[in-house]
Amino acid sequence: MKVETIDIDKLIPYHNNPRKDQAVDKVASSIHEYGFQQPIVVDKNMVVIVGHTRLLASKKLGLKKVPIAIANLSKSQAKAYRIADNRLNEEGNWDIDLLKNELSDLNGLLNNTGFDDSELDKLLEKKEKEEEPEIEFSEEVGEQHNYIILYFDNDIDWLSAQTHFNLKTVSSKRSNGKPWSKGIGRVVNGGKYLTNLNKFT
Repeated sequence: MKVETIDIDKLIPYHNNPRKDQAVDKVASSIHEYGFQQPIVVDKNMVVIVGHTRLLASKKLGLKKVPIAIANLSKSQAKAYRIADNRLNEEGNWDIDLLKNELSDLNGLLNNTGFDDSELDKLLEKKEKEEEPEIEFSEEVGEQHNYIILYFDNDIDWLSAQTHFNLKTVSSKRSNGKPWSKGIGRVVNGGKYLTNLNKFT
């Protein structure tokens, strides 16, 4: 791929770009901090194929020249590539634990990761001290109790359950004597919960 730098005014945004929710401010912040690490991809007529948000962000930053790469694609291929590039960016999922570890090392660069303050606060909430919980699962859930286990196949229901059941991070001792194991959970008194639930039905 040959990358060259040209006047920004020579670039022509594609008039029918189907992707509208462009994070211009975040991309501008990224370019300001890291520079241009991805060229804008254009066709031979300088019509943008991929990089509309980078173009808008560059204009917001007042850049006069930007790096481009000219793609040798047919008109149909350019349309397909434009859609595919936007669509494929939606397919990825985060490994939250690995993401937290990566973010925790960034310090002053956190505001240039694309996450807003509320998202960062949630991801980087301070770890609670590993103190012995008020209720240990090993004592509370046993043969002397009847209990049910709920599982969820989607994040929305799981988050709703966390709210309704007031689920918080808890610790429990491992039977092999190794350090405490942490997770999200809570033993709920079924009778009391049903009483509260009936108030809303």
